[in-house]
Order: sequence, then C-alpha cells, then structure tokens
Amino acid sequence: MESKASVCAHAACERAHSERNFEFLAEGPMSEVAPLFGAHKERLWAPGWDPCFIWPARAEDRPGMVFTVSGQHGTAVWVNTRFEPQDGHVQYAYVLENTMSTLITLLITPRGECTHVAVSYRRTALKPQADPWVAHMAELDTKAGDEWAAQINAYLKAR
Repeated sequence: MESKASVCAHAACERAHSERNFEFLAEGPMSEVAPLFGAHKERLWAPGWDPCFIWPARAEDRPGMVFTVSGQHGTAVWVNTRFEPQDGHVQYAYVLENTMSTLITLLITPRGECTHVAVSYRRTALKPQADPWVAHMAELDTKAGDEWAAQINAYLKAR
C-alpha cells in the first residue's frame, strides 16, 4: 500500500508540459547545413547565441558536448545527447536553473539542393512557478521556424 506522503508527493509533482514542432527549408545542401546545428557552429548564424563550453573545454561540436548558456532567466546547462549531422540527427537536453527542462530534437534531410529541418521541443516545468513559463515558451516555439529559417538562410546566402 502506498503511503500518504508518496501519494501527496506524486500529486505535487504534476507540472506543465508542452510539445511543439516546426519545420523549415534551409537553402543549402545537407552536408553544409547539418553541421550548423552544433552548439559551436550555431554561433555563425544565430545572433546572441554564445555557449560556454565545459566539455570539451575547447569549443568543438561533437557527441556528448556539455555547455552552459546564460540569459535573462538564468543559466541553462545543456548536454548534447546525439550529434550525427552526417545522418541528419541532432539532439540536446537542457535544464534551466531548476525551473524547466527542455529536449530539442532535429531531423535533417536533403531536399534537392536544399535541406529540410524538422525541430521538436519538449518542455516540462520543474516547479509550480514555472508552469506559465512553459506555456509562454510553447507559444514562442510554435513561431520559431520562420526565425530560424531567416537567420540560417541569411548566413548561407552571405558566405
């Protein structure tokens, strides 16, 4: 029989969760586009993106990289869980200061001379005060495809 304490603890842990997807077309071949979703190379096309690498200590895109990103809502610890750009698979998990966890999965496939990028965001609040933040971020995630496409395509065009 479950104790009352564990039942209450379980009920108290029910938190907000969102799952949002977007996709876009990058105007370049997959061999050039896919590596741009590494934490280090993303600096080339995403304004304001400035990860601080923990491992490897020298900024380098590779499987298992660990880094932090600081912003107005605190510091998030990111872990790369899959980095296979040649096969079109990139995934990151991050936790923002005991507030929210996020799983980002990218599926990257060739489309003629362009590259199709499908992105999914899975966010979960880690405390009651973060429930509205998860809902707010879900709204932003829904609209992110156009922003990502504009930024990466501007970079690809300018290089």
